[in-house]
Amino acid sequence: MLAGPPPSHYNTATLPSTMPSSASPMYTNQFQPPVLPPNFQPSYPSQPVQPPMMTSGMNQPPAQHPYINSGLVSSSNQYGPTLTMTTMNPPIHGSQPSNTGNIPAYTNGQPPLLPPVMQPTRSSTNYPSPSNYPNLHGPSSMPVVPTNGLNAHVGPTPLSGPVQSQYPQTRIDPEMLPNVIHVLEQSQEKIQEPFTTNAPGLLPPLVGTDFICQDQGSCNPRLMRSTTYAVPNTAEMVKQSQIPIALSISPLADLRTDELEPPLSNFGEVGPVRCHRCKAYMCSFMQFIDGGKRFVCCFCDATTDVANEYFNHLDHSGRRTDWYQRPELCLGSYEIVATKQYCKDEKWPEPPAFIFMIDVSFNSVRSGLVDYICHILKTDLLDYLPKDKNTETSNVRVGFATFDKQIHFYNIRDSLGQPQMMVVSDLEEMFVPLLDGFLCSPQNSRGVINTLLDQIPKTFANSQETETILAPVIEAGIQALKGANCSGKIYIFSTTLPIAVAPGKLSNRDDKKALGTEKEKTLLSPVNNIYTKLGEECAQTGCAVDLFVFPNAYYDLATVGEVCRVSGGQIYKFNFFSIENDGERLLDELRRNFQRSTAFDALMRVRTSTGIRPIDFLGNFYMTNATEMIFGTIDADKSVSVEIKHDDKLTADSNTYIQVALLYTSISGQRRLRIITLALTVTSSYTSLYPVCDLDTIMNYTTKVAVRSVLISTPKSIRDSIITQAANMLACYRKNCAQGSAAGQLILPDTLKLLPVYVSSLIKSDVLTGTVTLMTDDRSWLIHRLMSMNIKGTSAYIYPRIYALHTLEEIHIPPRMIRCLYEHLSETGAYVIENGLVMYIWLGSQLDPAFVQYVFGLQTVSQIQPEKCRVIELDNPLSKNVRALLNMIRDERNSHMKLFVIQQRDSMEPFMRNYLVEDKGLTNGASYVDFLYHLHREVRNILQ
Repeated sequence: MLAGPPPSHYNTATLPSTMPSSASPMYTNQFQPPVLPPNFQPSYPSQPVQPPMMTSGMNQPPAQHPYINSGLVSSSNQYGPTLTMTTMNPPIHGSQPSNTGNIPAYTNGQPPLLPPVMQPTRSSTNYPSPSNYPNLHGPSSMPVVPTNGLNAHVGPTPLSGPVQSQYPQTRIDPEMLPNVIHVLEQSQEKIQEPFTTNAPGLLPPLVGTDFICQDQGSCNPRLMRSTTYAVPNTAEMVKQSQIPIALSISPLADLRTDELEPPLSNFGEVGPVRCHRCKAYMCSFMQFIDGGKRFVCCFCDATTDVANEYFNHLDHSGRRTDWYQRPELCLGSYEIVATKQYCKDEKWPEPPAFIFMIDVSFNSVRSGLVDYICHILKTDLLDYLPKDKNTETSNVRVGFATFDKQIHFYNIRDSLGQPQMMVVSDLEEMFVPLLDGFLCSPQNSRGVINTLLDQIPKTFANSQETETILAPVIEAGIQALKGANCSGKIYIFSTTLPIAVAPGKLSNRDDKKALGTEKEKTLLSPVNNIYTKLGEECAQTGCAVDLFVFPNAYYDLATVGEVCRVSGGQIYKFNFFSIENDGERLLDELRRNFQRSTAFDALMRVRTSTGIRPIDFLGNFYMTNATEMIFGTIDADKSVSVEIKHDDKLTADSNTYIQVALLYTSISGQRRLRIITLALTVTSSYTSLYPVCDLDTIMNYTTKVAVRSVLISTPKSIRDSIITQAANMLACYRKNCAQGSAAGQLILPDTLKLLPVYVSSLIKSDVLTGTVTLMTDDRSWLIHRLMSMNIKGTSAYIYPRIYALHTLEEIHIPPRMIRCLYEHLSETGAYVIENGLVMYIWLGSQLDPAFVQYVFGLQTVSQIQPEKCRVIELDNPLSKNVRALLNMIRDERNSHMKLFVIQQRDSMEPFMRNYLVEDKGLTNGASYVDFLYHLHREVRNILQ
């Protein structure tokens, strides 16, 4: 049975009479948007009559917020007017609309996306407006069938001559199409009780909804989700449907406070209970037999004897009597204390260490970065070092080094009165000149550390050195951790491209003209493998590099970022750093980095039932064989995607199982295993496959495949591939699940009804478009972030969130989301737009000046500077509510996103409008409505 009836918003009573009010009885729950005729083209009135505010792209009544008595007329609907479907006469073919009065004339009768004075010069993508889609028109021999409404078939238009079509054309109302906001709200309304994982194949709630999960056998979906919860029983079925069988795994994801964290079990010297054949770990789906003396593995069907120490009797139902006392028997995720056999060289690991390596070259000193980093380390960050739950102090040791063309190591042993500096200038064979005293406990050596952090800015205050090194710095950090026999993190703060003569020297190879062309893959790929090799060494040592870069020019992140990608680290980028603009963000990002759950020296393996196996792995990690992923570190914000392939035909109506095992060292130095198990059903029917598809996971996987392809393919071919796959998904559904529907209809499965808007947004995204909207390093940084992003992150990136700020009320935080359409923003309003990576506050041209005073503490709007303006702490309800909302967004994203405050029609507005993904965007791609025509035509071509 398909999931849920069509939303009431899409009332079939309002649709044309030619559209069936319902499909065949078997498919009453599928969503059917307005019918698109085979040669449909949107048309515009020959004399477009614009409302008074159309020059700004707005047509909304003024909004009034509760804290500012402006005397404005309040809006009856703060989220925008409800648009109605209208039928318009098409313009005469081959002629231009007349220009009357002050109404501007537009080519094709269509107003531009931006006001004429703001129109940016951008290269067009290959997805223009419908009027330029040759394949949106019917074939020249298509008969004219006069019908009414949205099913109207207009027929071919003469190639020349001012002939007026006798059949009216209809422009689809965007409000009639499936939209993200309505789907999320509808899904949220259905959540009346916790989601329980007590049966295989249960489709979890959407990622964007607020739900509680009760682990009762399968894992919490926050830890692992599947693209579909009913696996096709044959590879041919996967090929026909084009639905990827893939997993998104976030093994350390943060759970809600009212959800059960994976409990820690200790089996003592016996160690973890495993299948003797496939080595799968004990889980709730193993079947005990022979009175509890043996168990049958759910993955390979092998029988394994139960150790005497683990034996327990069975009850009348065949379950062990201690079923609910043992996490491994009744839960989908749990942890085990590992034995020495799971440790390197069978030795217990030491607690991890953090090494801070600070650039002290001229640029770093001049910007105030050196002084600021030393200040926040001394006064704040060393008090935020992570610790295990239920422990009072952190076991993390710290070490400090500085660098320009040389590396300076510091002895901070607690017995010293003053820190000692040792300089290494021979960079070819890197070594650490001291082992005892470099890594120390901040509790024991705090006095020496504070003295050091006071002295570093003074020591290098007059530095004139402009050249820096990098590869030897990373190598020094690895050697220090190896010498201390511990895992850890290397925090590097760097400002310039490493051009000094030393291993890892780079040169400026930036070529902005290559972006968006076939040559861009060379520019976005590493120039050599030096930093890749360093990343591999990091991963095998059990450490990662977190790189904080503060460039004023090209940095070659495509090459340098390899060390972060392979080791499992992260890149933080602060362009043109200043303490005033970026100091707060740097401090908050470091705090969040320290405090999030992190596993060190980790190894992950995915096991599956007989008949399927993992074949492809996407994320930031290192692999030495075809099955195991190695991470220097992996944290709560990181995710990997794994594609599953059929080895054999599966038995229909059975179950299949997937288990993830993560072996890691905790922040306290304890070696542990985290076991995560998911049960799925097997189906031979398309009517059972589509209702349990998880679109959020499909888009996460599709995004990562597309991002990886940027380095080996062209932007156009990547976008074409995404569209083709989406069209095949819908064509297969139409062919196998909705045969009785009219030929002119685009049928969307209930679980995939947002597929067109997500695909439309993804193919216009800045990571794929390759335009001048991003610099080369920004594009490399974006690729790095997306490859390790979890499902919630990619969902926000593909479809940003917009909230109204001018109507904020304390009891409604967060407020209702607003669709990513410019016409939904009111000139009298203020809005926050965020996609998980950047945040904008947009101020309408008619916004009450009191808002600026109450939120920013400025007297007039003219005082606002986009990058410098801050939401400051003021004693009024509006200020408190705005700050509460922004903090909520940052906490949910676990990132202090850079904030830009922009005004309507200023020079930065076009860049903000690029995030209004249902519009055309900065690259002049297709809008959501336009793309739907294109996708519908692709589906029809496949079916024909």
